[in-house]
Amino acid sequence: MGISLSKGQRISLEKASPGLKAAFVGLGWDVKKVDTGNDFDLDVSVFLLGENEKLISDNHLVFYNNLKSPDPHHSVEHMGDNLTGEGEGDDEVILVNFTKIPDEIQKLVFVVTIHEADKRSQNFGQIENAFVRLVDVQTKNEVLRYDLTEEYSVETALIISEIYKKDGEWRMSAVGSGYQGGLQAILNRYYN
Repeated sequence: MGISLSKGQRISLEKASPGLKAAFVGLGWDVKKVDTGNDFDLDVSVFLLGENEKLISDNHLVFYNNLKSPDPHHSVEHMGDNLTGEGEGDDEVILVNFTKIPDEIQKLVFVVTIHEADKRSQNFGQIENAFVRLVDVQTKNEVLRYDLTEEYSVETALIISEIYKKDGEWRMSAVGSGYQGGLQAILNRYYN
């Protein structure tokens, strides 16, 4: 069992897991027993930001329609879209190879959105047991975990966590910031 983070907490990945080279970031959730008439399709996206806190290019948004970062090593890779969130454990997984991330990428912002939330009358208030965890690819040990405990009754997009470079080392921050307006609201924040 790794270190449990609370909202707003930041930690050095080197301190949490010395020598960490690559990790998978697993995100999971359950749907509360509500009937909106539709399945919930939550989607994970990763915004790869430069020093200016903006998306470097359109290709630096990794999600179900752009599974790999544009660098030659594909240092950030989405492992595919889960359309229902059924089952235990990680619902969607992002692989991150810290040794291959180009210097131009200074921050990875992990976002969860609800597909067609407005059309389906869905929001994060209908989701429970949401979490993000960072697992060392080599040892398979969970290094860090952040369980979301807040009630997001109107939000349709969440910045769940960030991995960023500071003083030459990678750190992780538990964010948990909700937005109305789905993915577009996050795009408006990070787009050049």
